[in-house]
Amino acid sequence: MYNETLRKLALAGTILGLMAGQAGASEAMGAAFMATTGRTSQPIGHYEFCQAHADECSARSQVKARVRLTPELWNQLVAVNASVNLSVIPATDEDVYGRPEFWAYPGRKGDCEDVVLLKRRDLIEKGWPVGALLVTVVRQRNGEGHAVLTVATDRGDLVLDSLQPRVLVWSDTDYQYVKRQSEFNSGQWTAIDDARATTSVGSLTR
Repeated sequence: MYNETLRKLALAGTILGLMAGQAGASEAMGAAFMATTGRTSQPIGHYEFCQAHADECSARSQVKARVRLTPELWNQLVAVNASVNLSVIPATDEDVYGRPEFWAYPGRKGDCEDVVLLKRRDLIEKGWPVGALLVTVVRQRNGEGHAVLTVATDRGDLVLDSLQPRVLVWSDTDYQYVKRQSEFNSGQWTAIDDARATTSVGSLTR
């Protein structure tokens, strides 16, 4: 029992050390927290999703729901990111639904938006606050659009990504961040001021 306790304490210390190092590296290259600039347009796919799942797009909050990231919650993020990435086979909306754009919870197959919705739902079911789990639209280096899940925590805005096995602070990724769900209204969206778009990831805007 004593050895098991020591093992758990060592593991917790390692996880916290990794998270602290990750946040420190992010602050060196930019803020660990995204800056937003106000309300913007809702993606058509999310609008249509909200028509079918009105209860998921009507959550309201008066304050930002930043989660205090404990080792246990960190482990949950890593586990959900990995399990959903492994369980959903990448496929386009055309392949699955016969439509160019359709947001839905995936079955065996799905695209990046579907994966994000599933991760968000899984975390909500585990007790995470809706206002801290934000569907986010980004642009890849090749110019293609992509979706990730932003998780607002006290250690920074973390990203769960179908293209990345690790959970990263947003500024440790090489995406250009465009917009995300509002922390205060799950049916509204807010623009992201990604200052890195003209510095470290300037090629994304060309």
